[in-house]
Amino acid sequence: MEQHTMETSERDKMDIKIQSSDLISRDLSWIKFNYRVLDQSQKMSRTIFEKLKFLAITASNLDEFFMIRVGSLYNYLDYDKERIDYSGLREDPFKAKLMDDAQGFHFAQHDHFLHEILPKTKESGFELSNVQNLSEEEQEIIKEYFYKAVYPMLTPMVFDGYHTFPILMNKLLIFGVVTINPGDKKDNRKLSFVQIPSNIPRFFEIEREDDMVYIPIEEVIREHIVSLFRNVIIESINLFRVIRNGDFTLEETEDMDSNFLEEVKRKLNERKTGRVVRVEVEEGYSKWMMNLLKGRWNLQNDSVFKIKKESMLDFTSFWQIIGNKRFKDRIPQPPTQVPPLSYPLTGGQDIFQVLKQKDVLLHHPYNSMEPIMDLLHRAAEDPSVMAIKMTIYRLAKNSGITQALLRAVENGKHVSVLFEVKARFDEENNMQEAKRLQKAGCFVIYGVSNFKTHTKLLLIVKKDENKVTRFVHLGSGNYNEDTSKLYTDLGLLTTNEVLANDVSEFFNVITGHSMPSNYKNLITAPQGMRKQLIEFVEHEAENAKRGLPCGIVIKVNSLEDSEIIYALYRASQSGVPVKLIVRGICCLRPGRKGLSENIEVYSIVGDFLEHSRIYHFHNNGDSRTYVGSADMMVRSFEKRLESLFRVQDPFLEKQLMNILAYNLKDNVNAYIMQEDGSYLAKSPEEGEQEFNIHKEFYRVTPDIVENVSLL
Repeated sequence: MEQHTMETSERDKMDIKIQSSDLISRDLSWIKFNYRVLDQSQKMSRTIFEKLKFLAITASNLDEFFMIRVGSLYNYLDYDKERIDYSGLREDPFKAKLMDDAQGFHFAQHDHFLHEILPKTKESGFELSNVQNLSEEEQEIIKEYFYKAVYPMLTPMVFDGYHTFPILMNKLLIFGVVTINPGDKKDNRKLSFVQIPSNIPRFFEIEREDDMVYIPIEEVIREHIVSLFRNVIIESINLFRVIRNGDFTLEETEDMDSNFLEEVKRKLNERKTGRVVRVEVEEGYSKWMMNLLKGRWNLQNDSVFKIKKESMLDFTSFWQIIGNKRFKDRIPQPPTQVPPLSYPLTGGQDIFQVLKQKDVLLHHPYNSMEPIMDLLHRAAEDPSVMAIKMTIYRLAKNSGITQALLRAVENGKHVSVLFEVKARFDEENNMQEAKRLQKAGCFVIYGVSNFKTHTKLLLIVKKDENKVTRFVHLGSGNYNEDTSKLYTDLGLLTTNEVLANDVSEFFNVITGHSMPSNYKNLITAPQGMRKQLIEFVEHEAENAKRGLPCGIVIKVNSLEDSEIIYALYRASQSGVPVKLIVRGICCLRPGRKGLSENIEVYSIVGDFLEHSRIYHFHNNGDSRTYVGSADMMVRSFEKRLESLFRVQDPFLEKQLMNILAYNLKDNVNAYIMQEDGSYLAKSPEEGEQEFNIHKEFYRVTPDIVENVSLL
């Protein structure tokens, strides 16, 4: 095992302080989450293509973590702002601990790739190779490819007394080439940079009769890089990659004028040139070059992540291999989607008529997003539909949602859309789609003041004869046909008047200048979601003290808000059984004596990304069950427009309870959180069968739902 950057005694002192805290660090918890994703790549039962997929996901996750969370930490360090982590550590010691843990994870990633994946590629029908291992004929093909397609794209950029330091782009592979003019003294070295453009495929593919050969583009360039540096001596060729700070806060004003989109564009450009927070570099690099870069970017050694020559930079490039049609049958496909239990989809029913009779609960990806698409497309064409209002956070490429809204405008309907142009890493796509709709005649709102609109709502107003009916969709996930096949999410389709009134009121808040009255079945942020949830928790605690039945089961992506955590601690101390299913970050410590003995925390990580949020409170038998877009985080309660909606239909509420019960029963994808913040994989006990929710949810029947037992 590689030595990490911190001395053992220093690490021990930090660990003691961290473990003495009642709260767990958000960022240290996140690294534990990425280990759980890496564990998916390490499972023996998975094919090599699945292993590559999960390894690519861990790499993408880590890039975003450094851009946003480590970038945010540097915002404090660079401007001497005080920050005390939940662990109790101040900025500098916390950065040392965080980087130490990140280095450990980085080593685990590459160790897994080198020892568990790379040796098994050949038997799976492909191999990763360098140019020297190819036949002479194949080397000639590579040479021709380089000079015709790659060479014209490359631009060496020298840094010396006559040339300014170039802007090295975020996440690109870069060669740092140290050169000497013949006859010059050795200390008269020059450093040049060659960035590999992102529009060149990462691998050059050679198709053989029995397998595919993938040659990384950096190896193609390395083989011929001398052609870019003629008549000079190349002292060293160093491949590296930088991650830059991508954390920014838009300084928005109350009135969203036309300058707002320009402000977003400017901030997007800053992402490309923000301060460097991480450098990945091949081992054997020039120390002279690295000292120059560290000084230039104000970095310490713990921000430099070394990669063995036999490994690779940027595992996200494995998507090129995974996506090769040749291997399509080697990647397990999920079962065919099943009809929603509350909407059998028989005989091509008119969804407008169905929703007038009953509510429909959609559980993605087990249920298709088609009922939502059908509702929107019918609404666009139906002459009796007068208006469509919706919020959009992330859209699919070539979105059918956009097409339906454009068609509705063409047919003379009023269409109002709130596009959240601050949806991280989707800003540009959202701006383009918003402009298309605005140009067509939609009423488009580009976000609301200083809040990010994260709630997922759709309202369709339809007039039949003398009666107006409002068709509503409320959900936990995005209106995105692509991710709806990969993320577990929930959505409710309804004409319930109470919810329709709540949603109408909420749209008035979003699109106008309205102060909302109290909602009946909707809990919203930033108005009072935290306060309401804490009241529900405290009510369970009161029931426990009075000897009444009680219990809390909550499923979210992240749990970070300290006020909620301390409310759950108090409930535990009162005797309330609390079961939490938290996919990612969890800052609560379960099972600590005198603090949280009655709290259990599970994490589900598997084939689908767990994205649904369910809040269930026993309430002495008169249960309260809410679904929505909000996690238990400070940002959800204070910095976003969020909503949770109550599901009151008895059968649909039981369906939600069954989802929670299945999550707690899973022994394939589940991990159990320990008091120290570590996780143990849950596995079938002796004589117990495997229970994998990502398979079992395709088999749920109405009888199973009716007989659900949760608390």
